[in-house]
Amino acid sequence: MSSSIDQPLPGEKPEKHAEDSINISDTSHDDPNDRKLMRKIDWMIIPWLCLLYLLAFLDRTNIGNAKIAGFTEAVNISTKQYNTCLTIFFVSYAVFEPLTNVLLKRYRPSRFIPTIVLLWGLTMTFTGFAIFFSAAAASGSFGGLLAAAIQKMDGIGGRPGWAWIFILEGIVTVAAALASYWMVLDFPQDAKRLTEEERARIVRRLKEDPLNNTEQHAFKSAYVWSAVKDWKTYLSMAIYMGCDVPLYAFSLFLPSIIKSLGWNTSIVKAQLLSAAPYLAAAVVTVALGIVGDKTGRRGLINIIPSSVGVIGFCLLIGSQDPAVKYAGTFLAALGIYPCVSNSISWVANNTAGVYKRGIVLGMAIGWGNLSGVISSNIYFNGPKYIEGHAIVLAFLAVFLCGGSALMLVLLTVENKKRAQGLRNGILEGKTEEEIEELGDKNPTFVYML
Repeated sequence: MSSSIDQPLPGEKPEKHAEDSINISDTSHDDPNDRKLMRKIDWMIIPWLCLLYLLAFLDRTNIGNAKIAGFTEAVNISTKQYNTCLTIFFVSYAVFEPLTNVLLKRYRPSRFIPTIVLLWGLTMTFTGFAIFFSAAAASGSFGGLLAAAIQKMDGIGGRPGWAWIFILEGIVTVAAALASYWMVLDFPQDAKRLTEEERARIVRRLKEDPLNNTEQHAFKSAYVWSAVKDWKTYLSMAIYMGCDVPLYAFSLFLPSIIKSLGWNTSIVKAQLLSAAPYLAAAVVTVALGIVGDKTGRRGLINIIPSSVGVIGFCLLIGSQDPAVKYAGTFLAALGIYPCVSNSISWVANNTAGVYKRGIVLGMAIGWGNLSGVISSNIYFNGPKYIEGHAIVLAFLAVFLCGGSALMLVLLTVENKKRAQGLRNGILEGKTEEEIEELGDKNPTFVYML
Protein backbone atom coordinates (compact mmCIF):
# COMPACT_ATOMS: atom_id res chain seq x y z
CA MET A 1 0.00 0.00 0.00
CA SER A 2 1.38 3.39 -0.96
CA SER A 3 1.50 6.23 1.53
CA SER A 4 0.27 9.76 0.81
CA ILE A 5 3.86 10.82 0.36
CA ASP A 6 4.05 8.67 -2.75
CA GLN A 7 1.02 10.32 -4.41
CA PRO A 8 1.56 13.14 -7.00
CA LEU A 9 0.26 16.63 -6.28
CA PRO A 10 -2.82 17.83 -8.22
CA GLY A 11 -1.87 18.67 -11.79
CA GLU A 12 1.54 17.05 -11.41
CA LYS A 13 2.58 14.06 -13.47
CA PRO A 14 3.78 11.14 -11.40
CA GLU A 15 7.53 10.66 -11.43
CA LYS A 16 8.58 7.58 -13.35
CA HIS A 17 11.38 5.42 -12.01
CA ALA A 18 13.32 2.71 -13.81
CA GLU A 19 11.83 0.00 -11.65
CA ASP A 20 8.30 1.25 -12.46
CA SER A 21 8.90 0.46 -16.14
CA ILE A 22 9.66 -3.17 -15.40
CA ASN A 23 6.69 -5.48 -15.21
CA ILE A 24 6.76 -7.97 -12.36
CA SER A 25 6.57 -10.78 -14.87
CA ASP A 26 9.83 -9.52 -16.36
CA THR A 27 11.63 -10.50 -13.17
CA SER A 28 10.63 -14.13 -13.31
CA HIS A 29 13.40 -16.50 -12.36
CA ASP A 30 12.97 -18.08 -15.80
CA ASP A 31 13.48 -14.80 -17.63
CA PRO A 32 16.75 -14.87 -19.67
CA ASN A 33 17.55 -11.28 -18.70
CA ASP A 34 17.03 -12.14 -15.05
CA ARG A 35 19.34 -15.15 -15.23
CA LYS A 36 21.96 -13.06 -17.03
CA LEU A 37 21.74 -10.41 -14.31
CA MET A 38 22.12 -12.98 -11.54
CA ARG A 39 25.23 -14.40 -13.22
CA LYS A 40 26.66 -10.88 -13.42
CA ILE A 41 25.99 -10.29 -9.73
CA ASP A 42 27.50 -13.67 -8.86
CA TRP A 43 30.72 -12.71 -10.63
CA MET A 44 30.72 -9.33 -8.89
CA ILE A 45 30.34 -10.75 -5.38
CA ILE A 46 31.29 -14.40 -5.03
CA PRO A 47 34.91 -14.55 -6.31
CA TRP A 48 36.09 -11.75 -4.03
CA LEU A 49 34.29 -13.08 -0.96
CA CYS A 50 35.73 -16.53 -1.75
CA LEU A 51 39.20 -14.98 -1.73
CA LEU A 52 38.57 -13.38 1.67
CA TYR A 53 37.25 -16.65 3.08
CA LEU A 54 40.23 -18.51 1.64
CA LEU A 55 42.59 -16.09 3.39
CA ALA A 56 40.62 -16.34 6.63
CA PHE A 57 40.69 -20.13 6.67
CA LEU A 58 44.33 -20.31 5.60
CA ASP A 59 45.37 -17.82 8.28
CA ARG A 60 43.64 -19.70 11.08
CA THR A 61 44.71 -23.25 10.17
CA ASN A 62 48.27 -22.97 8.86
CA ILE A 63 49.62 -23.60 12.35
CA GLY A 64 48.76 -27.27 11.75
CA ASN A 65 51.25 -27.35 8.87
CA ALA A 66 53.81 -25.50 10.97
CA LYS A 67 53.57 -28.19 13.64
CA ILE A 68 54.98 -30.97 11.45
CA ALA A 69 57.70 -28.61 10.22
CA GLY A 70 59.13 -28.43 13.73
CA PHE A 71 57.28 -25.40 15.08
CA THR A 72 56.54 -26.85 18.52
CA GLU A 73 60.12 -28.00 19.00
CA ALA A 74 61.55 -24.66 17.91
CA VAL A 75 59.44 -22.60 20.30
CA ASN A 76 59.79 -25.26 23.01
CA ILE A 77 56.12 -25.92 23.73
CA SER A 78 54.51 -29.25 24.58
CA THR A 79 51.59 -30.87 22.79
CA LYS A 80 49.34 -29.78 25.65
CA GLN A 81 50.50 -26.17 25.34
CA TYR A 82 50.00 -26.29 21.57
CA ASN A 83 46.43 -27.52 22.04
CA THR A 84 45.84 -24.81 24.66
CA CYS A 85 46.86 -22.14 22.14
CA LEU A 86 44.30 -23.50 19.69
CA THR A 87 41.66 -23.57 22.42
CA ILE A 88 42.21 -19.90 23.33
CA PHE A 89 41.81 -18.91 19.70
CA PHE A 90 38.54 -20.77 19.18
CA VAL A 91 36.94 -19.44 22.38
CA SER A 92 37.46 -15.80 21.38
CA TYR A 93 36.57 -16.62 17.78
CA ALA A 94 33.21 -18.09 18.78
CA VAL A 95 32.25 -15.49 21.39
CA PHE A 96 32.30 -12.61 18.90
CA GLU A 97 30.54 -14.47 16.06
CA PRO A 98 26.89 -13.54 16.90
CA LEU A 99 27.84 -9.91 17.58
CA THR A 100 29.66 -9.47 14.28
CA ASN A 101 26.65 -10.77 12.35
CA VAL A 102 24.47 -8.08 13.93
CA LEU A 103 27.12 -5.40 13.38
CA LEU A 104 27.37 -6.43 9.75
CA LYS A 105 23.71 -5.52 9.37
CA ARG A 106 23.99 -2.29 11.39
CA TYR A 107 27.04 -0.99 9.52
CA ARG A 108 27.95 -0.97 5.86
CA PRO A 109 29.42 -4.33 4.72
CA SER A 110 31.82 -2.45 2.43
CA ARG A 111 33.39 -0.87 5.52
CA PHE A 112 32.90 -3.49 8.22
CA ILE A 113 34.23 -6.53 6.31
CA PRO A 114 37.40 -4.85 4.95
CA THR A 115 38.16 -3.42 8.40
CA ILE A 116 38.11 -6.77 10.17
CA VAL A 117 40.11 -8.33 7.32
CA LEU A 118 42.67 -5.54 7.68
CA LEU A 119 42.94 -6.11 11.43
CA TRP A 120 43.52 -9.84 11.15
CA GLY A 121 45.95 -9.30 8.26
CA LEU A 122 48.04 -6.98 10.41
CA THR A 123 47.87 -9.50 13.24
CA MET A 124 49.09 -12.26 10.94
CA THR A 125 51.95 -10.09 9.65
CA PHE A 126 53.15 -9.18 13.13
CA THR A 127 52.78 -12.82 14.21
CA GLY A 128 55.53 -13.64 11.72
CA PHE A 129 57.85 -11.14 13.38
CA ALA A 130 56.85 -12.33 16.85
CA ILE A 131 57.66 -15.93 15.96
CA PHE A 132 60.97 -14.84 14.50
CA PHE A 133 62.03 -13.25 17.76
CA SER A 134 60.90 -16.20 19.89
CA ALA A 135 61.90 -19.16 17.74
CA ALA A 136 65.19 -20.65 16.74
CA ALA A 137 66.01 -20.66 13.07
CA ALA A 138 64.77 -23.86 11.50
CA SER A 139 64.13 -25.08 8.02
CA GLY A 140 60.77 -26.42 6.93
CA SER A 141 57.74 -25.38 5.06
CA PHE A 142 54.02 -25.59 5.28
CA GLY A 143 50.88 -24.39 3.57
CA GLY A 144 50.00 -27.31 1.29
CA LEU A 145 50.89 -26.38 -2.28
CA LEU A 146 53.00 -23.41 -1.08
CA ALA A 147 55.32 -25.67 0.89
CA ALA A 148 58.16 -26.02 -1.62
CA ALA A 149 58.34 -22.30 -2.34
CA ILE A 150 58.28 -21.33 1.32
CA GLN A 151 61.04 -23.79 2.20
CA LYS A 152 63.36 -22.01 -0.22
CA MET A 153 62.78 -18.75 1.66
CA ASP A 154 64.23 -20.15 4.85
CA GLY A 155 67.00 -17.84 6.02
CA ILE A 156 66.15 -14.91 3.74
CA GLY A 157 66.45 -11.73 5.74
CA GLY A 158 67.64 -13.80 8.67
CA ARG A 159 64.15 -15.20 9.18
CA PRO A 160 63.07 -18.86 9.25
CA GLY A 161 60.74 -20.22 6.60
CA TRP A 162 57.64 -20.33 8.77
CA ALA A 163 58.08 -16.71 9.82
CA TRP A 164 57.94 -15.79 6.15
CA ILE A 165 54.67 -17.66 5.63
CA PHE A 166 53.02 -15.61 8.38
CA ILE A 167 54.50 -12.40 7.01
CA LEU A 168 53.61 -13.10 3.38
CA GLU A 169 50.10 -14.31 4.19
CA GLY A 170 49.62 -11.25 6.37
CA ILE A 171 50.76 -8.89 3.61
CA VAL A 172 48.47 -10.56 1.07
CA THR A 173 45.57 -10.33 3.53
CA VAL A 174 46.23 -6.63 4.20
CA ALA A 175 46.36 -5.95 0.45
CA ALA A 176 43.07 -7.80 -0.04
CA ALA A 177 41.53 -5.83 2.83
CA LEU A 178 42.48 -2.49 1.29
CA ALA A 179 41.08 -3.55 -2.08
CA SER A 180 37.90 -4.74 -0.36
CA TYR A 181 36.89 -1.18 0.47
CA TRP A 182 36.10 -0.93 -3.25
CA MET A 183 35.34 -4.56 -4.10
CA VAL A 184 32.75 -5.36 -1.39
CA LEU A 185 29.25 -4.11 -2.22
CA ASP A 186 26.54 -3.05 0.24
CA PHE A 187 23.10 -3.27 -1.34
CA PRO A 188 21.85 -3.63 -4.94
CA GLN A 189 20.65 -0.03 -5.12
CA ASP A 190 24.20 1.12 -4.29
CA ALA A 191 26.01 -1.08 -6.84
CA LYS A 192 27.63 1.35 -9.28
CA ARG A 193 28.70 -1.51 -11.53
CA LEU A 194 25.03 -2.19 -12.34
CA THR A 195 22.99 -0.07 -14.72
CA GLU A 196 19.93 1.76 -13.42
CA GLU A 197 17.66 -0.83 -15.02
CA GLU A 198 19.66 -3.71 -13.51
CA ARG A 199 19.51 -2.14 -10.05
CA ALA A 200 15.75 -1.69 -10.37
CA ARG A 201 15.34 -5.28 -11.57
CA ILE A 202 17.26 -6.82 -8.69
CA VAL A 203 15.54 -4.59 -6.10
CA ARG A 204 12.16 -5.67 -7.50
CA ARG A 205 13.25 -9.32 -7.40
CA LEU A 206 14.27 -9.04 -3.75
CA LYS A 207 11.01 -7.31 -2.81
CA GLU A 208 9.10 -10.23 -4.33
CA ASP A 209 11.09 -12.69 -2.23
CA PRO A 210 10.23 -12.26 1.48
CA LEU A 211 13.15 -14.45 2.54
CA ASN A 212 15.74 -12.26 0.85
CA ASN A 213 14.12 -8.84 1.26
CA THR A 214 16.98 -6.46 2.06
CA GLU A 215 14.89 -3.41 2.92
CA GLN A 216 16.18 -1.67 6.03
CA HIS A 217 14.26 -2.32 9.25
CA ALA A 218 14.97 -0.98 12.72
CA PHE A 219 16.53 -3.48 15.09
CA LYS A 220 14.17 -4.81 17.77
CA SER A 221 14.87 -7.02 20.76
CA ALA A 222 11.95 -9.15 19.56
CA TYR A 223 14.20 -10.44 16.77
CA VAL A 224 16.64 -11.74 19.36
CA TRP A 225 13.91 -13.49 21.34
CA SER A 226 12.43 -14.94 18.17
CA ALA A 227 15.80 -16.53 17.40
CA VAL A 228 16.38 -17.72 20.97
CA LYS A 229 12.92 -19.33 21.29
CA ASP A 230 13.03 -21.13 17.94
CA TRP A 231 13.75 -24.86 18.22
CA LYS A 232 15.37 -24.78 14.78
CA THR A 233 18.11 -22.53 16.16
CA TYR A 234 19.35 -25.20 18.56
CA LEU A 235 19.08 -28.07 16.11
CA SER A 236 20.97 -25.92 13.61
CA MET A 237 23.65 -25.34 16.26
CA ALA A 238 23.94 -29.10 16.79
CA ILE A 239 24.19 -29.76 13.05
CA TYR A 240 26.83 -27.09 12.56
CA MET A 241 28.76 -28.43 15.53
CA GLY A 242 28.70 -31.76 13.71
CA CYS A 243 30.36 -29.96 10.80
CA ASP A 244 32.90 -27.89 12.67
CA VAL A 245 34.39 -30.41 15.08
CA PRO A 246 35.42 -32.64 12.13
CA LEU A 247 36.32 -29.58 10.03
CA TYR A 248 38.84 -28.08 12.43
CA ALA A 249 40.16 -31.44 13.61
CA PHE A 250 40.80 -32.46 10.02
CA SER A 251 42.30 -29.10 9.01
CA LEU A 252 44.57 -28.75 12.03
CA PHE A 253 45.80 -32.32 12.18
CA LEU A 254 45.71 -33.66 8.59
CA PRO A 255 49.44 -32.91 8.08
CA SER A 256 50.19 -34.88 11.26
CA ILE A 257 47.92 -37.71 10.11
CA ILE A 258 49.70 -37.84 6.74
CA LYS A 259 53.07 -37.87 8.46
CA SER A 260 51.92 -40.71 10.74
CA LEU A 261 51.18 -43.00 7.77
CA GLY A 262 54.80 -44.05 7.83
CA TRP A 263 55.70 -43.23 4.25
CA ASN A 264 59.31 -42.23 3.79
CA THR A 265 58.59 -38.75 2.47
CA SER A 266 60.08 -35.33 3.05
CA ILE A 267 58.15 -32.64 4.87
CA VAL A 268 57.46 -30.91 1.57
CA LYS A 269 56.01 -34.10 0.04
CA ALA A 270 53.90 -34.64 3.16
CA GLN A 271 52.54 -31.11 2.78
CA LEU A 272 51.71 -31.75 -0.87
CA LEU A 273 50.01 -35.04 0.02
CA SER A 274 47.85 -33.14 2.51
CA ALA A 275 46.72 -30.76 -0.24
CA ALA A 276 45.17 -33.44 -2.48
CA PRO A 277 42.14 -34.27 -0.26
CA TYR A 278 41.34 -30.55 -0.07
CA LEU A 279 41.34 -30.23 -3.85
CA ALA A 280 38.92 -33.14 -4.18
CA ALA A 281 36.69 -31.69 -1.47
CA ALA A 282 36.68 -28.27 -3.15
CA VAL A 283 35.40 -29.73 -6.43
CA VAL A 284 32.66 -31.74 -4.70
CA THR A 285 31.66 -28.76 -2.52
CA VAL A 286 31.05 -26.58 -5.57
CA ALA A 287 29.21 -29.37 -7.39
CA LEU A 288 26.91 -30.12 -4.46
CA GLY A 289 26.34 -26.41 -3.93
CA ILE A 290 24.98 -26.18 -7.47
CA VAL A 291 22.84 -29.28 -6.93
CA GLY A 292 21.49 -27.84 -3.69
CA ASP A 293 20.56 -24.54 -5.33
CA LYS A 294 18.75 -26.28 -8.17
CA THR A 295 16.95 -28.98 -6.17
CA GLY A 296 16.45 -27.27 -2.81
CA ARG A 297 17.20 -30.57 -1.04
CA ARG A 298 19.67 -29.32 1.54
CA GLY A 299 18.90 -32.10 4.01
CA LEU A 300 19.89 -34.92 1.68
CA ILE A 301 23.02 -33.01 0.67
CA ASN A 302 24.05 -33.11 4.33
CA ILE A 303 23.11 -36.73 4.94
CA ILE A 304 24.77 -38.35 1.90
CA PRO A 305 28.26 -36.73 2.12
CA SER A 306 28.42 -37.09 5.91
CA SER A 307 27.75 -40.82 5.46
CA VAL A 308 30.75 -40.91 3.12
CA GLY A 309 32.78 -39.13 5.80
CA VAL A 310 31.79 -41.79 8.33
CA ILE A 311 33.23 -44.45 6.00
CA GLY A 312 36.42 -42.43 5.65
CA PHE A 313 37.06 -42.19 9.38
CA CYS A 314 36.21 -45.89 9.79
CA LEU A 315 39.04 -46.61 7.34
CA LEU A 316 41.39 -44.37 9.33
CA ILE A 317 40.52 -46.24 12.52
CA GLY A 318 40.35 -49.80 11.25
CA SER A 319 43.02 -50.10 8.56
CA GLN A 320 46.75 -50.50 9.00
CA ASP A 321 47.50 -50.05 5.29
CA PRO A 322 48.88 -46.52 4.63
CA ALA A 323 47.30 -46.43 1.15
CA VAL A 324 43.87 -47.31 2.55
CA LYS A 325 44.27 -44.71 5.28
CA TYR A 326 45.23 -42.09 2.73
CA ALA A 327 42.10 -42.99 0.74
CA GLY A 328 40.22 -42.54 4.00
CA THR A 329 41.43 -38.94 4.24
CA PHE A 330 39.83 -38.26 0.84
CA LEU A 331 36.50 -39.72 1.95
CA ALA A 332 36.75 -37.81 5.22
CA ALA A 333 37.31 -34.52 3.39
CA LEU A 334 34.44 -35.26 0.99
CA GLY A 335 32.20 -35.91 4.00
CA ILE A 336 33.06 -32.71 5.85
CA TYR A 337 33.61 -29.73 3.58
CA PRO A 338 30.46 -29.89 1.38
CA CYS A 339 28.33 -30.07 4.53
CA VAL A 340 29.78 -26.88 6.02
CA SER A 341 28.61 -24.53 3.28
CA ASN A 342 25.40 -26.50 2.75
CA SER A 343 24.49 -26.31 6.44
CA ILE A 344 24.95 -22.53 6.48
CA SER A 345 22.77 -22.22 3.38
CA TRP A 346 20.13 -24.48 4.92
CA VAL A 347 19.92 -22.33 8.05
CA ALA A 348 19.74 -19.13 6.00
CA ASN A 349 17.09 -20.55 3.65
CA ASN A 350 14.82 -21.48 6.57
CA THR A 351 15.16 -18.27 8.59
CA ALA A 352 13.22 -15.22 7.39
CA GLY A 353 14.01 -11.67 8.50
CA VAL A 354 17.44 -10.11 8.12
CA TYR A 355 18.06 -9.61 11.85
CA LYS A 356 16.75 -12.98 12.97
CA ARG A 357 18.70 -14.69 10.21
CA GLY A 358 21.86 -12.88 11.26
CA ILE A 359 21.35 -13.83 14.91
CA VAL A 360 20.55 -17.48 14.17
CA LEU A 361 23.52 -17.79 11.83
CA GLY A 362 25.72 -16.12 14.42
CA MET A 363 24.58 -18.54 17.12
CA ALA A 364 24.99 -21.59 14.89
CA ILE A 365 28.36 -20.59 13.44
CA GLY A 366 29.60 -19.26 16.78
CA TRP A 367 28.68 -22.50 18.54
CA GLY A 368 30.28 -24.48 15.74
CA ASN A 369 33.48 -22.46 16.02
CA LEU A 370 33.47 -22.92 19.79
CA SER A 371 33.56 -26.63 19.03
CA GLY A 372 37.08 -25.96 17.80
CA VAL A 373 37.96 -26.25 21.49
CA ILE A 374 37.08 -29.93 21.20
CA SER A 375 38.86 -30.31 17.87
CA SER A 376 42.10 -28.88 19.21
CA ASN A 377 42.28 -31.33 22.12
CA ILE A 378 41.42 -34.75 20.69
CA TYR A 379 44.46 -35.59 18.55
CA PHE A 380 47.06 -36.26 21.20
CA ASN A 381 47.92 -39.96 20.96
CA GLY A 382 49.84 -40.50 17.72
CA PRO A 383 50.67 -42.07 15.43
CA LYS A 384 47.32 -43.90 15.11
CA TYR A 385 45.16 -41.15 16.67
CA ILE A 386 42.39 -43.66 17.37
CA GLU A 387 40.71 -41.48 20.02
CA GLY A 388 40.68 -38.42 17.77
CA HIS A 389 39.26 -40.29 14.79
CA ALA A 390 36.59 -41.93 16.98
CA ILE A 391 35.41 -38.59 18.41
CA VAL A 392 35.23 -37.02 14.95
CA LEU A 393 33.35 -40.09 13.73
CA ALA A 394 30.80 -39.64 16.52
CA PHE A 395 30.21 -35.99 15.63
CA LEU A 396 29.76 -36.85 11.96
CA ALA A 397 27.33 -39.68 12.66
CA VAL A 398 25.27 -38.25 15.54
CA PHE A 399 25.20 -34.49 15.04
CA LEU A 400 25.71 -33.95 11.32
CA CYS A 401 24.07 -37.01 9.74
CA GLY A 402 21.58 -37.75 12.56
CA GLY A 403 20.82 -34.07 13.22
CA SER A 404 20.24 -33.40 9.53
CA ALA A 405 17.90 -36.40 9.29
CA LEU A 406 15.93 -35.19 12.33
CA MET A 407 15.70 -31.64 10.94
CA LEU A 408 14.51 -33.03 7.60
CA VAL A 409 11.74 -35.05 9.26
CA LEU A 410 10.57 -32.20 11.52
CA LEU A 411 10.51 -29.65 8.70
CA THR A 412 8.58 -32.08 6.47
CA VAL A 413 5.96 -32.52 9.20
CA GLU A 414 5.72 -28.74 9.73
CA ASN A 415 5.31 -28.06 6.01
CA LYS A 416 2.43 -30.57 5.86
CA LYS A 417 0.69 -28.88 8.80
CA ARG A 418 1.01 -25.50 7.11
CA ALA A 419 -0.29 -26.89 3.82
CA GLN A 420 -3.34 -28.24 5.68
CA GLY A 421 -4.01 -24.82 7.23
CA LEU A 422 -3.35 -26.00 10.78
CA ARG A 423 -1.09 -22.99 11.50
CA ASN A 424 -3.35 -20.26 10.09
CA GLY A 425 -4.67 -19.30 13.51
CA ILE A 426 -1.46 -17.38 14.21
CA LEU A 427 -2.53 -14.74 11.66
CA GLU A 428 -5.81 -13.85 13.39
CA GLY A 429 -6.00 -10.31 14.73
CA LYS A 430 -2.59 -9.27 13.42
CA THR A 431 -1.79 -6.18 11.37
CA GLU A 432 0.14 -6.33 8.09
CA GLU A 433 3.28 -5.17 9.90
CA GLU A 434 2.89 -7.83 12.59
CA ILE A 435 2.37 -10.50 9.95
CA GLU A 436 5.52 -9.36 8.14
CA GLU A 437 7.47 -9.58 11.40
CA LEU A 438 6.44 -13.22 11.83
CA GLY A 439 9.15 -14.14 9.33
CA ASP A 440 9.41 -17.91 8.99
CA LYS A 441 6.66 -18.32 11.61
CA ASN A 442 4.21 -17.11 8.98
CA PRO A 443 2.19 -20.19 7.89
CA THR A 444 2.64 -19.17 4.24
CA PHE A 445 6.40 -19.69 4.61
CA VAL A 446 7.50 -23.09 3.26
CA TYR A 447 10.66 -24.60 4.73
CA MET A 448 13.37 -25.88 2.43
CA LEU A 449 13.99 -29.56 2.91
